[in-house]
Amino acid sequence: MEFAKLSPRTCYQALKSHDARFDGHFFVGVSTTGVYCRPVCRVRLPRPENCSFHPSAAAAEAAGFRPCLRCRPELAPGFAATEASAKLARAAARMIEDGAATELDLAGMARRIGVTDRHLRRIFADEFGVSPVQYAQTHRLLLAKRLLTDTALPVVAVAFASGFSSARRMNALFAARYGFTPTRLRREGRESGAGPGGDALGFLLPYRPPYDFPRILSFFRMRAIPGIEAVDDRAYRRVVRVGGNGGATAGWLEVTHSPRRQALQLRLSPSLAGAVQELLARTRQVFDVGADPGEIASALGPMAAGAGGLRLPGAYDAFELALRAILGQQVTVKAARTLATRFVDAFGESVATPFAELTRAFPRPARVAELTRDEIARLGIVGQRAEAMVAVAQAICTGRLVLDGGADPDRVIEALRGIRGIGAWTAHYVAMRALAWPDAWPPQDVAVLKGLGLSNNVAGRRAADALAEEWRPWRSYAVLHAWRKLEPAGAERKTE
Repeated sequence: MEFAKLSPRTCYQALKSHDARFDGHFFVGVSTTGVYCRPVCRVRLPRPENCSFHPSAAAAEAAGFRPCLRCRPELAPGFAATEASAKLARAAARMIEDGAATELDLAGMARRIGVTDRHLRRIFADEFGVSPVQYAQTHRLLLAKRLLTDTALPVVAVAFASGFSSARRMNALFAARYGFTPTRLRREGRESGAGPGGDALGFLLPYRPPYDFPRILSFFRMRAIPGIEAVDDRAYRRVVRVGGNGGATAGWLEVTHSPRRQALQLRLSPSLAGAVQELLARTRQVFDVGADPGEIASALGPMAAGAGGLRLPGAYDAFELALRAILGQQVTVKAARTLATRFVDAFGESVATPFAELTRAFPRPARVAELTRDEIARLGIVGQRAEAMVAVAQAICTGRLVLDGGADPDRVIEALRGIRGIGAWTAHYVAMRALAWPDAWPPQDVAVLKGLGLSNNVAGRRAADALAEEWRPWRSYAVLHAWRKLEPAGAERKTE
């Protein structure tokens, strides 16, 4: 859903009906109050002539509006990257939101994405109505607002977790932009019933309905590595590690469903307080809360019939996902899980958590880069795959392979295919899940062919590719729907 195609009348009708499909696609500024809201806000409906509509929270703030304390614009669902300039602009926005752009200036962001800084400014303004710098400033303020409202973190800790250089800088921007202090916001937020409650690190992640939480749990359960992940009928839990090899911090997280609020509930261990920005962004990506089910279902047609709540499962650790994709070449999901478990048991790191089933962290790239083919192969892993795993780790350590949220999928696929032992299927699968790319198409996937009712031969593969062209830019979701058609067996076999 593109903001440029939304008329003021459409936006007002969405606001009037509190239509959750539009949540996050635009924000409404109300001239009589000076406040901007999400379209799902339940305050008294303003008159049309008092409303203005904006493509992003940053654009609303640039127009002089301050965020509503009731509907809380910082909770709006995000977005899914699509095509062309929108994809590039949203890749830059994702870098800002997951904290990857903190150490990069505009030119650095542009280089990472593969465009000039002038071009980035232009396409970013077209998509979000503001410059990347304005967007980043609003993002930091709204994240701080969220932490002040939803956690008991000290104000200084909130400032640093939100990306500010100091609490003084955060206080000054709050006063200039919102007209009140962080302390007042914390007090009023709790008085309105939006406080942290019993968990100092608990966060709501609203989505656009429908959302099939049981299905995404099932996807993760089938692939869960014991020690790292645990999945039951109500929750996904795992060990996560943030930061580089020198200053990495490990902890745990848990994701559950709150259908009444049309949101997921994220809980983080206190040890991860300094990485809230990154983990909020990662969780939104892993559980695909920014997807627009209506838009995707419309593009896929009959393929998505009866399963509009399906989401694209992402990955908390892109390096981990890449190695697991290599282990999954030409074997069943169950066999790939067995190999991954052996690998983690042999080379992973012990982590203490309050959950008996969470005890290990996946090996870091630096650790795997030092391994030999024989050390990995003795676990029953094919030698060529062992070499590919080491090569991926070395490429990441040297910077030749970048798998963060701002990475360009086409470049990543090209880089991966340049590594011996990695073909098109693995490269597209990594882009689909590690980069949350909605338009991946892993070729020669036997399960996809079966799900489409096609034979595993040249004619069948050509027919599948022809069908896939009609599903752009949502081919990743078409893959998931094809796999879904084979349930409950679910043990898809992949072919390079």
